[in-house]
Amino acid sequence: MKLLRWGATGVEKPGLLDANGTLRDLRRVVADINGDMLDAASLGRLAALDATTLPIVEGEQRLGACVAGVGKLIGIGLNYSDHAAEAGLAPPGEPIVFHKATSSICGPDDDLECPPGAKTLDWEVELGVVIGKRAKYVSKDAAMLHVAGYCTVNDASERDSQMKHLGQWTKGKSHDSFGPLGPWLVTTDEVPDPHNLRLTASVDGQVMQDGSTAAMIFNVPSLIAYLSRFMTLEPGDVIATGTPAGVGMGQKPQPIYLQPGQVLSLAVEGLGEQRHRVVALG
Repeated sequence: MKLLRWGATGVEKPGLLDANGTLRDLRRVVADINGDMLDAASLGRLAALDATTLPIVEGEQRLGACVAGVGKLIGIGLNYSDHAAEAGLAPPGEPIVFHKATSSICGPDDDLECPPGAKTLDWEVELGVVIGKRAKYVSKDAAMLHVAGYCTVNDASERDSQMKHLGQWTKGKSHDSFGPLGPWLVTTDEVPDPHNLRLTASVDGQVMQDGSTAAMIFNVPSLIAYLSRFMTLEPGDVIATGTPAGVGMGQKPQPIYLQPGQVLSLAVEGLGEQRHRVVALG
């Protein structure tokens, strides 16, 4: 299934994209697409619906983040060796973990805000893993039982804030609009192998990133098992699993960063595309 949320910011409604690409209204069935309905039983009831009996949502609709009420948006740094190389860093021996503020979460086509005075706004296309079942001290073998589905994530970053200030990367990762999720939450039955998906990002139509989740250093079950040692993963939490080479910071002979007015497009194979216009604040 492809689950989504549609409508104005803050008042999004639950929906489903049917086999023909038609947006269907799920309000008669669920209150929202959130952690409360991401367990296997609830998803099974949705899967059993005849989508053609659900009301059609007419007209163009803004899409919101595909998951509501995210408790934790967890980032994994340098999880592709080619990205670590372009950053001039050694591949990590264990996952690098950081958090993005949940206030950064937005819709897949919302504007990407360039903070006042920022000169180093960057993109990172990533596979997002949406937790469906509480995970605490889980093994690698059992980890995938805790996944509800997947989504496209842009781990947008302001590099000066990330790299040139004391403390953690969170400061450069958490501005409003730096965590778009979606367009859809695609359930696991439609993604038989999350480790064989193409990821792409382009700026004004020029492809900058073109990689595969096959190149992840730490795969999805490894990440879930690792994280669950340090924090309890709750239904609705999202893990952004890292990005391949091709970010602006790594461009040669010099970095290339996003400018107001540019359009950024990102996609993960089978999980839908995001499209963001860069807008200046201040």
